[in-house]
Amino acid sequence: MGQAHIEALMASESTQLSAIIDPSPNAAPLAAKYGVPLYVTLAEAFAKDKPDGAVLATPNHLHLAHAKTCMDAGIPMLLEKPIAVTLTEAYELLAYQQRTQAVILIGHHRAHSPIMTKAKEVIDSGKLGKLVAVMGSALFVKPDHYFDDGPWRREMGAGPILLNMIHEVHNLRMLCGEIAQVQALTSHAVRGFAVEDTVAINLRFASGCLGTFILSDCAASAKSWEQTSQENKAYSSYDDEDCYAIAGTHGSLSVPTMRLKSYAKDEDRSWWKPFDTRVVAMECSDPIAHQMEHFGKVVRGEVAPLVSALDGMQNLKITDAIVKSAKTGQVIQTA
Repeated sequence: MGQAHIEALMASESTQLSAIIDPSPNAAPLAAKYGVPLYVTLAEAFAKDKPDGAVLATPNHLHLAHAKTCMDAGIPMLLEKPIAVTLTEAYELLAYQQRTQAVILIGHHRAHSPIMTKAKEVIDSGKLGKLVAVMGSALFVKPDHYFDDGPWRREMGAGPILLNMIHEVHNLRMLCGEIAQVQALTSHAVRGFAVEDTVAINLRFASGCLGTFILSDCAASAKSWEQTSQENKAYSSYDDEDCYAIAGTHGSLSVPTMRLKSYAKDEDRSWWKPFDTRVVAMECSDPIAHQMEHFGKVVRGEVAPLVSALDGMQNLKITDAIVKSAKTGQVIQTA
């Protein structure tokens, strides 16, 4: 992700790469390639050449310590998701931010997707009426070598809930509002690893809308954001698939194809009546590039962070609740 952010910086017309901070020996050629200084630690970089902003694309367990260093130095940051490894750390980071009034953008890059922006615009317009239900999926296959290359991925603490679901949580909150309750079932029947490979999740939103989400990293399906949005060209993409279906009292929207079905008049709302159907026009472009442009505006004080530290904490809280529900079989309150 650090290299993806560097590419976004290099392509940007409003931001500029000033340095790379990385103790890895692989960082030296990268710094030479881009013609910028290389520092080993944040403290060293801030002492020699204090930047306007910092992108923290570090291992998850370092997020809290590195964020505190930036906050102490008064440097706005783009902090990669998840905000922290545990809820305890997330609350500590949030409290530290509130004390220092630090500026933090959490790196849930899909929030900057033009597809998501347009879907939210349709929902907020009232075209769907009152939201009733949402069905979501992230179904894909991680190849065997993914687990051979990183054996820790077979063990508790990995798995698609913690590694993948947090993306979906933010998307669902963005489109349908706050999630109040979760209930989950897990299975590891395919691979037999200690960690789950498939998850079924029930959701209750604060608005009363209900949702279901099915998540699997061993399902040969294209119903995932990566394989439907066409935003990351590294993935094969299928424009006949969707990963979200959002239904309201007056219409429904499939995302990311943006197929909209709605009733023209209240008196026409019946399953015997035909829908007005259309595809909502929208742009498909790299959300990481849009995120970097937004971060530039955040650093310059032009806008507030689209994804706040509080958002990052809430996304982690809901993901953690899914894990707890799967273990206990209980419905877990999240709001």
